[in-house]
Amino acid sequence: MIIQHNIAALNSYRQLSTNNSAVAKNLEKLSSGYKINRAGDDAAGLAISEKMRAQITGLEKAQDNANDGISLVQTAEGALTEVHDMLNRMVELATQSSNGTFDDETDRANLQKEVTSLKDEIDRISKSTNFNGINLLNGTDLNGTAATEASKASFTVDLAGGTFNLSSQTLTLTIGGQTVVSNTSGASVTSATDVAALFTGKTYTNGGITYDVTVDGSKLTFTAQTEGAATAPTGNVTMTASGGGTANGPINVADAKNGTAEADATGGLTLQIGDTAEDYNQIKVIVGKIDTESLDIDDIDISTAAGADTAIDKIKKAIDTVSSTRGDLGAIQNRLEHTINNLGVTTENITSAESRIRDTDMAEEMMAYTKNNILVQASQAMLAQANTLPQGVLQLLQ
Repeated sequence: MIIQHNIAALNSYRQLSTNNSAVAKNLEKLSSGYKINRAGDDAAGLAISEKMRAQITGLEKAQDNANDGISLVQTAEGALTEVHDMLNRMVELATQSSNGTFDDETDRANLQKEVTSLKDEIDRISKSTNFNGINLLNGTDLNGTAATEASKASFTVDLAGGTFNLSSQTLTLTIGGQTVVSNTSGASVTSATDVAALFTGKTYTNGGITYDVTVDGSKLTFTAQTEGAATAPTGNVTMTASGGGTANGPINVADAKNGTAEADATGGLTLQIGDTAEDYNQIKVIVGKIDTESLDIDDIDISTAAGADTAIDKIKKAIDTVSSTRGDLGAIQNRLEHTINNLGVTTENITSAESRIRDTDMAEEMMAYTKNNILVQASQAMLAQANTLPQGVLQLLQ
């Protein structure tokens, strides 16, 4: 028996300290509602959940941005609604003025006064309509160029205009100085449709652009393999046949379409509708200048019958312009509404995932707390018992 070291007590004390620490963590999780309160609780879980929290914050703010965008669009569209109403009234006045029952000096002059007043109001709306200090209709803050998608160059050659007499010859089409070569079969080939079929699957290269050839009856359609700026050849197609065969025109390039490179929208106002800075998380709102000059109605004068006739056509074109602009704004508003719905669903799902990582399951944690609390009490009791063991040495000393 020894008295310098009480190993049993040390063991009980160590267990008590461990259990006390576990109870303290249980109480921390129960009181905070989080099962990760520090990196030591779950380092990987903390990193993942913090990344999710940043995404959730971005998505929530993106919803606010989209709602602000809807408000901006509605402000602009509301102003254009009034412009539409005034243009419709101007059509009515111009139609009335073009009637031969009115005289110029009195009746048409009075009608022109209202038209002038309406034009002034359209210009005032153009200058004054703004959202949070952003001018919407005066051609400054929202003016820009819409985005364009890349397209492929293409053109068509219809061989129906040619005459052919081929048998085992090589037929060559020369387009824009470049050639497309095909070999005939041993049988005689005289129809344009049969000749066209010989070029199925062939390619043609011009200006560094390679075109695939597809066949539809007597028509050969050349389509560039890649999108981007490319000028389709135009003009006559020259046909030659080796070995004594004949191939004659006239055959021309038709339906030539130049390829275009993809271009991003420039100018306008950018709405941030996602949690990253990628282009697909941004929407451009572009509205051109809407005033009497841009609508080409600044010089209309219905004080004469001839002027009224001219004004009717101009005002109707202006109505079409405003309608197109309102249509663009309406499309953006609808897109933003769908964006908000999608952002809400995404936020909900990511929040649920973050909650599974970060939040405390109160029932499970309460079970762990109950267990650890019992272990603390048991450790305390055993420590008390261990502390009494060295007292047995006193009996030896008596």
